[in-house]
Amino acid sequence: MATIINRYRPVVQPRLPAAPNEYDAQFIEQYSNILRLYFNQIDGLTGTLLGESGGRYLRLPYGAFSSGVDQTTTANTATLMTLDTTDFSNDVSISSSKITVANAGIYNLQFSVQLENTDNASQDVFIWLKQNGVDIAGSTGKVGMPARKGVGDPFHAIYGWNYFVSMTAGQYIEIYWSTTNAAVTIQYYPASGSPTKPATQSVVATLSFVSALST
Repeated sequence: MATIINRYRPVVQPRLPAAPNEYDAQFIEQYSNILRLYFNQIDGLTGTLLGESGGRYLRLPYGAFSSGVDQTTTANTATLMTLDTTDFSNDVSISSSKITVANAGIYNLQFSVQLENTDNASQDVFIWLKQNGVDIAGSTGKVGMPARKGVGDPFHAIYGWNYFVSMTAGQYIEIYWSTTNAAVTIQYYPASGSPTKPATQSVVATLSFVSALST
């Protein structure tokens, strides 16, 4: 799964010479030098990968995605969250808002949504996951959205959490939501001033490789 950059090659065990019948100091010295070189190569490789700057040459799968559009739904309707922007990607990609992996493994899915309620009453939002089109048992989160603060002044809040998911190569994850009232939306906010602030994506999701599947 992990890839080491080209200048670090796998360490190959040495071919050790057969020992002579009689003690030979020159043979012992040669034998020791072969083993010394072998262990030095192992120390150099493991030191690079696991030392203070360990991980510099490991390229694990990951993906970071977001949405730059407002998202709406009708009341009590399962709706797929839109992901239309790829921020970072290595063997994890999106297509039609499906987050797809190229390699099997355990992955950490993290996401956040910018919710807005313009209704005069409090409303509920449900968010859950599907894997290859099938609901993931136990994945639903329920969010209570307070009523708007006033006319033209909605209630705003960002909610997010994370899950570990087991995936085989080619499988995909989708994030779904529903709400008790269509007045609840997922909002993209453009950049604004006083003070100057960058835009707010309506949905942000990342999927990071954690471990190979257990065998």
